[in-house]
Amino acid sequence: MQYQSTRDSGLRVSAAEAIVRGLAPQSGLFVPEAFPKADLAAWKNLSYPELAREVLALYLTDYSREFLAGATARTYGEAFGGKAGATVPVHEGLYALELWHGPTCAFKDYALQLMPRLLVEAKKTLGRTETTRILVATSGDTGKAALAGYAGLDGIEIQVFYPNAGTSEIQRLQMVTQEGENVQVYAVDGNFDDAQTGVKRVFADASVGAELEKRNIRLSSANSINWGRLVPQIVYYFHAYFRLVEQGAAAWGQPVDFCVPTGNFGDILAGYYAKRMGLPVGKLVCASNRNNVLTDFIRTGTYDARREFYKTSSPSMDILISSNLERLLYHVSGSSGKVSAWMRELAQTGTYTVDAETLAAIQESFAAGYAGEAECAEEIRARYEQDGYLCDTHTAVAFRVAEACRGEAPMVVLSTASPFKFPRDVLAALGTQAPSGDFAAMAALEKKTGACAPQSLRELDRKPVRFSEIIAPEEIRAAALR
Repeated sequence: MQYQSTRDSGLRVSAAEAIVRGLAPQSGLFVPEAFPKADLAAWKNLSYPELAREVLALYLTDYSREFLAGATARTYGEAFGGKAGATVPVHEGLYALELWHGPTCAFKDYALQLMPRLLVEAKKTLGRTETTRILVATSGDTGKAALAGYAGLDGIEIQVFYPNAGTSEIQRLQMVTQEGENVQVYAVDGNFDDAQTGVKRVFADASVGAELEKRNIRLSSANSINWGRLVPQIVYYFHAYFRLVEQGAAAWGQPVDFCVPTGNFGDILAGYYAKRMGLPVGKLVCASNRNNVLTDFIRTGTYDARREFYKTSSPSMDILISSNLERLLYHVSGSSGKVSAWMRELAQTGTYTVDAETLAAIQESFAAGYAGEAECAEEIRARYEQDGYLCDTHTAVAFRVAEACRGEAPMVVLSTASPFKFPRDVLAALGTQAPSGDFAAMAALEKKTGACAPQSLRELDRKPVRFSEIIAPEEIRAAALR
């Protein structure tokens, strides 16, 4: 399997090269040249690690099956407590795919516990001996998951940039208390888009690459702009479908809809890859919070980032520039020229409009909706009081949108984070006065619901803060050169 750039379809690289590079030239994204076909009948009874091995083997053809078998077994074993890909009923026809049972309590663990193994193996395959410096912009969960995955690895350095005052206190502490000599964390004075744009500019700056190369350092990314981040996420769509069939919730071959809370479009794009591989996916429903740029685009074909940015209780979705949408545009339009023109227009004017044919192709697979802050809080309370299901703020947005978009097919909501990562907002939604501190709120939420907060979160307030530097977006370049 070879990989092309969304901005230059003539470029061809291997999977290993795509993962090591992270970003293609001219800020393009690597995409597979074809969609491999799934063997649904052969896969339906596999364990999660076994299923991951089979899916990855179709895309990462320059990795040995032996390596993939070992890497997936080690990744999705003990660290997920036997709950990798857990799919549970909420009420009739509605299910939650719980993706937060990993070490950092967010769905990013599925990719970022495996991706470091993929990167190290890719460097071996390519004979690369330089230090890899990974730059990560995060709206909250990616940062900690990447830090946890790469901390302590030889030949790897990682720098994480998060929006100052733009994450929950739990998310911030997960990052700034991270141990490891090869990690660095910066708060950026701005929002996630400021951090993400700053990181992309560093990758596009040839002078940065030249300076680092003198020190035998090359840049890479652990954001979902890196194919190694996206490909592991395809697996849990297959796993969820097989579990619904196993539970009698869906007939074999019957389409299933998925509703995904998303800001950067990577998690839902993985579902599109699963559909193109032959999984019976009906609609992929994109759920947005008040920053509903994706909802507007999917409904109208106009992407307009020239709007007010809102800080919400679902901060991982507080994004106005959705990087992975570029991959979808390439797949449905089939034209790197069109994609390059749209991305140029976005950079220069803050908006672009796709042609009618491209919009129609997108709407064949995708629907969209959004939920504001009051609706999010109402949904947390409704799911708990009516169904006994406790969810976080991001998942609540998806539940609200899912109900509005449901048809006859079973609907699976991707539950992307533990409710204990956002304890004050969840507690307030349940009608209880939330304490001012997240850890007091965590204890109060445990007491109110009888649910147990993950040990890794409860221990955070006892860990020393290692990183407190706040930088301006234009200082990301200097940080990357340190």
